Amino acid sequence: MFETWLFYALGAVLLVSGLLVITARNPVHGVLFLVLAFFTAAGIWLLLRAEFLAIALVVVYVGAVMVLFLFVVMMLDINLERVREGFWRNLPLALVVGGIMVIEMAAVLANRTFGAGARQLPAGYSNTKELGRVLYTQYAYAFEIAAVVLLVAIIAAIALTLRKRKDSRSQDPSAQVRVRRQDRVELVSMRSETDK
Repeated sequence: MFETWLFYALGAVLLVSGLLVITARNPVHGVLFLVLAFFTAAGIWLLLRAEFLAIALVVVYVGAVMVLFLFVVMMLDINLERVREGFWRNLPLALVVGGIMVIEMAAVLANRTFGAGARQLPAGYSNTKELGRVLYTQYAYAFEIAAVVLLVAIIAAIALTLRKRKDSRSQDPSAQVRVRRQDRVELVSMRSETDK
C-alpha cells in the first residue's frame, strides 16, 4: 500500500516537474526543475529495485545537465554580476526543489521499513546483469535504433551549429604535402655591415 502511494506521488511530481521544465521562462528555473525530474525518476527506479539505473540516471544526467548548463552560461557571455544578484532571488526555489528531492529519497528508503517486504531473489542475483541480458537480447533492435537516432541527432547538432568565420584559421593538409623545398626556404645574400 505504501509503495503504491509512493509510486503515484513520485509520478505526480515527475509529471509536474517535466511540465515546469517546458514552461519555465527562466533557464535557471528550468534546469532546477529538470534536476528534480531526474531525481524523481531515480526514485521510481529505486522503487522498481533497479539501483544501477537510478544511480546512472543521477550521475550521468544530473551531472551532465549541470555541466552543460555551466558551459552554456560561460559561452553566452552572461554578465556574472547579474547572475550573482539573482542567486538570492532563485534561492527559495532551489531550496524547495532540494527539499522535495530529500523527501523523495527518504520516502523511497523508508519503504523498506513501512512498505511491503522486498521480493525474494535467488542467491547471486544482479539486476545490472539482468538489465544487460534483457537489453541486448530482447530489446537489441530497439537499442540499436536508439543509438542510430542519437548519432543522427549529434551529427545534425554539429551541422546546424557549424559556421564558417572569416577570422578562423585552418590547415590544409593537401597544400602542406604539395610544398617543395624550394618554396619553403629562400636564401637571400646580404651585404655584411661594417663597424664604424
